[in-house]
Amino acid sequence: MAKALLVIVAVGALMTAGVQSAPAADMKPIRTQKVKDVVVTLESESGQWKPAKNDFVLTFTSAQDKKPVDAGQVSLNTSMAMPGMAPMVAGATLTREGAGRYRGTIEFPDRGTRQVTVTWDGPLGKGSAKFSIPVR
Repeated sequence: MAKALLVIVAVGALMTAGVQSAPAADMKPIRTQKVKDVVVTLESESGQWKPAKNDFVLTFTSAQDKKPVDAGQVSLNTSMAMPGMAPMVAGATLTREGAGRYRGTIEFPDRGTRQVTVTWDGPLGKGSAKFSIPVR
């Protein structure tokens, strides 16, 4: 009985770990944008954002040789215009996973197009990318 319980707990832990940290090969691009000599790519397992909590990966690569580049301090923020109200703003929590790779989470209460701003400050210098992403 104890062995069966241990196996169930171990399988559950492995399944949970797989959901939270999908390998790079399982990620689908949401948006890619070239800014000067850097390519910024936003990816998720589904290739889109939805109303709820969203896990994603943000990567920075060289436009010339496609190798990861160190972006240093990185932030990702979104806003959505609201008629007659202040814009709805959401910021992502980012964790560096290695050179040029950041894992993040962001939460949206509803559908709508978000204006995304990614900023960085590091060995590449300072930079930013702006683009729109539908949340559906």
